[in-house]
Amino acid sequence: MKILNYGSLNYDHIYLVDHIVRPGETLSSSEISVRAGGKGLNLSIALAKAGMEIYHAGMAGEDGTELLGILREHGVHILLYQGANGKNSVEKIKKVLSCFSEGDVLLLQNEINLLRELVEIACEKGMKVVLNPSPMNENVTCCDLSRVSLFILNELEAGQLVGETEPEQMIAAMRMKYPEAATVLTLGKAGSIYADGERVCRCPCFPVEAVDTTAAGDTFAGYYLTAMLCGREIGECLRTASAASALAVTKRGAAPSIPYYKDVEEFLRSR
Repeated sequence: MKILNYGSLNYDHIYLVDHIVRPGETLSSSEISVRAGGKGLNLSIALAKAGMEIYHAGMAGEDGTELLGILREHGVHILLYQGANGKNSVEKIKKVLSCFSEGDVLLLQNEINLLRELVEIACEKGMKVVLNPSPMNENVTCCDLSRVSLFILNELEAGQLVGETEPEQMIAAMRMKYPEAATVLTLGKAGSIYADGERVCRCPCFPVEAVDTTAAGDTFAGYYLTAMLCGREIGECLRTASAASALAVTKRGAAPSIPYYKDVEEFLRSR
């Protein structure tokens, strides 16, 4: 079984301010930094740091040398086209997916174009689709989401997808709307919930002093998926992913904040 993450690659421009700018306000930042990011890159780095062999497909512009270097540094296999996140074509998607087969896993987010086509082509090949529907918009809802095997999403995304406001209602709605899929719902300080057609499992968060939550969700998703594909019990998957995301928020930046598995293990032993 191989895992393909077809996702975004970009640079994050991070501005440090003392509050969120209000309408009509001009605000000075006390610090600016540029770091590697994009949900796609973050997820591939999280999977690699968790110990999983991962393939990343995406589009990179002429300024993407550092992004590719970071992926290679962490052992991520790269299937790449020169360009930008929104310039994928059906022809390029088919060429990439021709390297994968039935039973392989396709991990998707919504920071690239042709999401619907990616889901359709992957399912025609018998691949299992894992979707982190972020950012949530019409590109997600126009997909045949009944073909998704696993949803990993937060409260905001779940609420937009099923029209509910409370976590228990969200889980019930996801189970009813997508009975063949599993759902992992992250709830920030309230922990996380797993649900499928047969069971529901809850996990509390690990309280830490957060300095930057930028890649917390991507870290959780990468570690959860790694643990799941390694055959661990659902409760252990949630706990490992929660520990990894807790460590991630204690550091600034996106990809640089994602912890290695040995650090997650040490953190869990201390708890």
